[in-house]
Amino acid sequence: MAALTGIAAGPRRIGIGDVQQLQARFAEVVASDHRHGGRLSIETRAGQLADEALALQERGTATQRIRAQLYAGAASFMSSAMWAAIDGRRFDAALHHHQKAASLAAMSGDSSIQFRIWSHAGSLYRHLGRPGDALAANDVARNLPIARRDPLFASLGHARHAAIHGLTGDTNAVRRSLGHAQEALDRADSGASRPLWITAFYDQAELDSLALAAYLSAGSWEEAEAHAHRCMALRRGAMQRSHAITTVRLAHAQLGQGDLEPAVATAMSVPAEVSAHPRITGMLNAFGAKLGDLAAGSNLARTWAEYAHNTRRTTA
Repeated sequence: MAALTGIAAGPRRIGIGDVQQLQARFAEVVASDHRHGGRLSIETRAGQLADEALALQERGTATQRIRAQLYAGAASFMSSAMWAAIDGRRFDAALHHHQKAASLAAMSGDSSIQFRIWSHAGSLYRHLGRPGDALAANDVARNLPIARRDPLFASLGHARHAAIHGLTGDTNAVRRSLGHAQEALDRADSGASRPLWITAFYDQAELDSLALAAYLSAGSWEEAEAHAHRCMALRRGAMQRSHAITTVRLAHAQLGQGDLEPAVATAMSVPAEVSAHPRITGMLNAFGAKLGDLAAGSNLARTWAEYAHNTRRTTA
């Protein structure tokens, strides 16, 4: 019998190696976000990688477990696209990414990535000034199995709840949520295996950063400043953008207390290359406007105006 020829090869088997490659690329996206944050290029790249993860579903065969991990990988990339859009103040894009990310995460069955996505949604609505929606979204995250099982996730959920409560001016709710966050963080096993995205950023410094944001929104200037100093002392060195955000928030807290000279010095200590970040630019502009209200025509106001003008010119 003649040998059969021209038979097409069967579909490729998708396995753990493919999942690991996706996880390595996700680590690169997370690292890029920590270095730069908010850039459209990060958002675009994360969206492309989500599409690549989904394309694997169509190019071969896989077990149910591997398919779930592919959906989780795609959801992870979309959550990073969502966060880059939030950080870059592209809120319409962030809302769009959230819809896709939440759908993919649901198909994955992975409660850790569902937590990230809904926690991001809470932050998105907080930045939009919608505390009711923010609390509801963050509650979805806080009620997931991972938050009940792992104190580190529970701590992050409580800390972000505190930041949302700050918008309403409810300092009692802020303190209560921060107390729960601290207690959960103290219980968390530092050696436990967890997703890269949470271990890469959430620690005592980030809890203090969220406490700073909460008290700043509530107008509790002294408490905000205390958490700012603690956060800056503990912040990991590679997180330059986060350090800059904390610095500007510290300047706002000092300004709120009437400490104008220290506030201006603090704001001017933000490196020029970091100040071009959309989120930081907005915070610095708000600082300048508030300084103008408090000290219009003063030498300090003129010094700041000149500094801000020169900084915009050199980073444009």
